[in-house]
Amino acid sequence: MIQNGTTIFVSPDTYSAAIGIGKVEFFVTADGEFKGQLTHLNIGRLHVLRAKENLPRIAFLALPPAHVHISFSTNRTLSMFCCGVGLDFGDLVFHSLGQRTHQRTIGEADWGVISLPSVELAAYSKALTGESLRAPSDNCIVMPADEASTVLLSLISKLCDLAEATGKFFFTAGAASIERELLDALVICLSTRNADRPSNSRRRHAEIMVSFEECLTRQRESHLNLSELCTTIGVPERTLRLCCAEFLGVSPSRYYLLRRLNRARSALRDADPASASVSEIARIHHFTELGRFAVAYRDVFGETPSSTLRRVSNKEE
Repeated sequence: MIQNGTTIFVSPDTYSAAIGIGKVEFFVTADGEFKGQLTHLNIGRLHVLRAKENLPRIAFLALPPAHVHISFSTNRTLSMFCCGVGLDFGDLVFHSLGQRTHQRTIGEADWGVISLPSVELAAYSKALTGESLRAPSDNCIVMPADEASTVLLSLISKLCDLAEATGKFFFTAGAASIERELLDALVICLSTRNADRPSNSRRRHAEIMVSFEECLTRQRESHLNLSELCTTIGVPERTLRLCCAEFLGVSPSRYYLLRRLNRARSALRDADPASASVSEIARIHHFTELGRFAVAYRDVFGETPSSTLRRVSNKEE
């Protein structure tokens, strides 16, 4: 089980692995030294996560099917997109069970997730409102009244601030009361009739993007053959480009490049500079021309691959 408390990370890989909401693939899209902070709270049946990041990135999430997940941005400005939709402050993404989807940021981001067993949400909402809340078949954007979202987000902020100030969250005799307060606020928010359910077009685009990710995991070439890839997925090239712009904010080829560059950077950060070489790591990640690799790498991360290899990575405590 994920431990209560807060941790600061300087490696995108260890950060994404510690998010703990299923499988998260995480690709930074701008230069700079990454810094992320995760605060985890286990409160009875609820798990609460608050995340803070300093660099824009694209993430592909594969959520576990037994738990309900509700994600949200806590930035006052538009900084996060989920499932191709920009999130305003107070919007909640009510994810389908086991959903696979993209989440991207366009700058510094603060965001969070609440999760709990799906049967627990159904039972608690039935007792509170007389109606069982269940995860939607397709994710939807819930837009509760300002008063309702303020209660929920303020409570989460207060608890996470306490954990960050003390280094961990201490359970007290009032933990059951805190759980009830959070559940009440969550159910009230999710019970609103004001929700943006995906259109048939957006639902189809989400399916295309999952197929796109599956195809990329099998790619072994340095460049995408978009014609072949689109034939495999069963869509016109124009449609795939439209979907990538909507969900990722970049073209299919650019996203494939960012994936490989991020993975190469992870390998360089973890390698022993005494025995590893940039050219070897570049080849492993399907970069056949070392000069072009170095230029693309510097354009994204603001340093050369050899500089990354030489640097002694900071380790999280």
